[in-house]
Amino acid sequence: MSEVRWLDDRELRAWRSLQFMQMRLEGELARQLAADSGLSYPDYLVLVALTDRPDGRMRLFELAEALGWEKSRLSHQVARMAGRELVAKEKCDSDRRGAYVVVTGHGRSVIQAAAPGHVDAVRRLFVDRLTTDQLDAIGDAAEVVLAALDQPGNAATMRG
Repeated sequence: MSEVRWLDDRELRAWRSLQFMQMRLEGELARQLAADSGLSYPDYLVLVALTDRPDGRMRLFELAEALGWEKSRLSHQVARMAGRELVAKEKCDSDRRGAYVVVTGHGRSVIQAAAPGHVDAVRRLFVDRLTTDQLDAIGDAAEVVLAALDQPGNAATMRG
């Protein structure tokens, strides 16, 4: 077995800071969304992915891929959202086992109402606290890591 390459102080600081920042931001954004719109953070993420599409629909597996979620997690989330009439599931004519997740009119109106408060919170908690150089550095770093995760053979690309 090869020797473990432990993180040095600089690497550990960057890694832990990223982890804690993400957890704290998601927690704050989840509280804001719940208080202002009744949406959970996962509800919002699903609705954003769907409403980014002109037809408001995605195959279940495509949506799972886009969110980086396991299919079972997404299936449970979609079922809860369908129960609240935010989304609907439609059969796929070309693949009997496949299904589309489609944003409903109600789902569109809910996310349209929630988006301004969410964007305000993102700006207040994150964007407005950073310089343009810092924003560029975070964006660049995230794109490099995401591109590497998308490469064949990585664990992220091998999920069901």
